[in-house]
Amino acid sequence: MYYAILCEDVKDSLALRQQARPAHLARLQQLVDEGRLLVAGPHPALDTEEPGEAGFTGSLVIAEFDSLEAATAWADSDPYVDAGVFSKVVVKPYKRVLP
Repeated sequence: MYYAILCEDVKDSLALRQQARPAHLARLQQLVDEGRLLVAGPHPALDTEEPGEAGFTGSLVIAEFDSLEAATAWADSDPYVDAGVFSKVVVKPYKRVLP
């Protein structure tokens, strides 16, 4: 089943994000390699794909896991969590309808 991992950033998280980004992307790439990642990306703080110094306000990952517990454990061990980027992480079951 798919699970949505909704993350909210701490204020002024850009420097923390930049430091942990390579490790974060490596974990996402592993999901891609396993065919389990539906979509992933950050929420820009401004209405543009490149918000510059304004940074991001959070992230979304939708990926396939065996259970809610497995998805939560994966989210809890994200490098962004370890780096203090996220103030809140919510994991919910997700039902893909379209496309």
